Amino acid sequence: MATGTTNIGFEEKLWLAADKLRSNMDAAEYKHVVLGLIFLKYVSDSFEEKYQALLKGGYGDEEDRDEYLADNIFWVPKEARWSEIQKHATSTDIGSVIDRGMESIENENPSLKGVLTKNYSRAELDKTRLGELVMLFTNIEVGSTAAQEKDVLGRVYEYFLSKFASAEGKLGGEFYTPSCIVRTLVEMIEPFEGQIFDPACGSGGMFCQSARFVREHQGNIRDISIFGQESNPTTWKLAKMNLAIRQLEANLGKHNADSFHDDQHKTLKANYILANPPFNVSDWGGERLREDIRWRYGVPPVGNANFAWLQHMLYHLSPAGGVCGTVLANGSLSSNTSNEGNIRKNMILGDVVECIVAMPSQLFYSTGIPVSLWIMRRGKTEASKNKVLFIDARKLGHMIDRKVRELSEEDIQKIAGTYQGWRQGKEYEDVRGFCKATTLEEIEKQEFILTPGRYVGIEEQEDDGEPFEEKMQRLTSELSELFKKSNELQEEIKKKLGAIGYKIE
Repeated sequence: MATGTTNIGFEEKLWLAADKLRSNMDAAEYKHVVLGLIFLKYVSDSFEEKYQALLKGGYGDEEDRDEYLADNIFWVPKEARWSEIQKHATSTDIGSVIDRGMESIENENPSLKGVLTKNYSRAELDKTRLGELVMLFTNIEVGSTAAQEKDVLGRVYEYFLSKFASAEGKLGGEFYTPSCIVRTLVEMIEPFEGQIFDPACGSGGMFCQSARFVREHQGNIRDISIFGQESNPTTWKLAKMNLAIRQLEANLGKHNADSFHDDQHKTLKANYILANPPFNVSDWGGERLREDIRWRYGVPPVGNANFAWLQHMLYHLSPAGGVCGTVLANGSLSSNTSNEGNIRKNMILGDVVECIVAMPSQLFYSTGIPVSLWIMRRGKTEASKNKVLFIDARKLGHMIDRKVRELSEEDIQKIAGTYQGWRQGKEYEDVRGFCKATTLEEIEKQEFILTPGRYVGIEEQEDDGEPFEEKMQRLTSELSELFKKSNELQEEIKKKLGAIGYKIE
């Protein structure tokens, strides 16, 4: 049975309870209220467990800040501890109490400075509902050792991020990439050790999935270094919190910043790049960057940032086998306007494009734009040199509701396994309708268009053995029978409508 990545149990019940308290508040605003409280509950749970161990063990001072920092636990002042917050849950000053608690945590933990939400006391936030939200989270343990082993907080946080993305619609895509897409990229590029970079990191999902990959494959999380950048200030704060609750150290720059105009990691040459940059951005300020050093394969058009993003990533990729996995709108595979075709041609001839995956529709909460995965690599293996692997995954996935499709774990492994088998020169063969290893000469004959469907062909249909003439006779008879039933149904509808006095012209 296919295993989804969204249906993970109690998180849904918790979400329904929390969302019920939202009332008329906009999802984009409520998001920070809820996620901030979840973070506060986490640091308090983690602190409280260590506090009780020190109190009972008699081997240290439970109010000694250094005892906590030594175990990588955030120091939580008395006024910010959940037990104190809970006491004021039914009070009208609950907002002010939470604000003071958040402020004191930031003051005691420099890495969180300017990150936490501190406007719970604002008039438009219903204090009764805020208190009910506090009581709801009081009964959920997220920061204890047992909860951390089960990644309770990570699961709740990720689930809530996905639901807020859905509730916000188009704007949700600015901070959240569906986990099945992230997992596919991570399984393809396998970020075991070295520097991982995301120049459009949103809420940090790429980093969290990379860390999970390392742990699941018995690697050491200390072997990876995380670098990121995000232009939206509130999303940048979400990323800082998301990484903090997973105890992942990261350099997200000194502040939120535009990757094109205020590159926070100018000298970085990363081993891995994972990204889902905003698609088809027209106002990226390209007119001010006509002579930029990053445009090795051609100057990207002012009216679309897609090829600026691709070249920005290639610029930051280590020449010693660095690999990049990114999501991009399908238009980038075939567009020939405003120099895009020439840039794509130069990238292909430069042999930095390794694999293109056409993804199924409806994977995003925020957009219906068809997307593909680009895998780019510096220093290809012998098996992949001067070739590109095309994978058409558009038929994979299953609908999880009326609007959204999701890839199962089997789907993800099918894509990643096909790519890895080909790249490593192991078990691989072309499958008509799904995958095709293609030479640069073949791509040149297709005018350097990278749409997978052009190369993989149409899936072969199994021959059922029925002679052609007999099949046509059978189909004609079946069609005639359907027409007959349709006419009978129409007559029956006319009679019933006539019986109630409805005239049909």
